[in-house]
Amino acid sequence: MKPIRYNVLLIEQDSSVTDFAQLAAVESFPEINLTVIGSGDAILECINGSIDRNNKKPHIILLDMNFPKLDGLAVLRSLRMQANACDIPVVAFSSVYTQDDVLISYQVGANSFVPKPVDSEQFKELFGQRLDYWFQLHQDETVSVTGHAVDQL
Repeated sequence: MKPIRYNVLLIEQDSSVTDFAQLAAVESFPEINLTVIGSGDAILECINGSIDRNNKKPHIILLDMNFPKLDGLAVLRSLRMQANACDIPVVAFSSVYTQDDVLISYQVGANSFVPKPVDSEQFKELFGQRLDYWFQLHQDETVSVTGHAVDQL
């Protein structure tokens, strides 16, 4: 039997944070195919390109909500309006946020909001505990994800 692989798309501009995520995935979660995009502008092109090339779309998107040009809310709005991406669970995160930021993220379409992981141990926790819920839903690709979760790292 072929092992289950999960496509995780990380949208993050800070290379040290993406390095921590990649380290966590390689060291502890070989079932994760981690793709990193360094800007919100490139996300829709990536999603559309992977669908057009008949590649698997992401099972989940990890989205930093703070970008200098195109912020996370704009990316989230665009994702939720795209037919080929509207059902992908999105875990939003930020290092600085208010309760209003969290609520707005949910209103725009985030499925979960967590404090921004800033080292490989926090990414291991995110991958191991928080994302496990979403991965279980994708063991059957016909499942549609519409729920929300509030998580604390």
